[in-house]
Amino acid sequence: MIEETEACTADKLTKVYVKIRERRRELAKQDKELEEQLDIIAKQLLEICKEQGASTIRTEYGTISRRTSKRFWPTDWDAFYKFVKDQDAMQLLYQRINTANMEQFLEENPDLHPPGLNADVSQTVVIVKR
Repeated sequence: MIEETEACTADKLTKVYVKIRERRRELAKQDKELEEQLDIIAKQLLEICKEQGASTIRTEYGTISRRTSKRFWPTDWDAFYKFVKDQDAMQLLYQRINTANMEQFLEENPDLHPPGLNADVSQTVVIVKR
């Protein structure tokens, strides 16, 4: 590893960066394998909960909790958005700005500044291995 106080060249920093990135990829593969094993075990535990009609099961090693999650999404955004507007139910949507569309809007309308709009622009480096 490189210490922050160590004098470094772009060549040396790039070499270390690539090594670290490759190691992270190896660890990610290992993590994916472990995640797949956890999914198999979780499915088996869910079946045990269903068989026992239990929402929680206490074991020596931890408590298993069966939870229900829900997701909703429209198959027709235009129709759904019209419904939301017609019902005055904007709370059904997230308050989020489409970054690419806002960037394009601001480029096309340099004299318009939406009230209350904050922006954060940052730069990073990207290393491509040769």
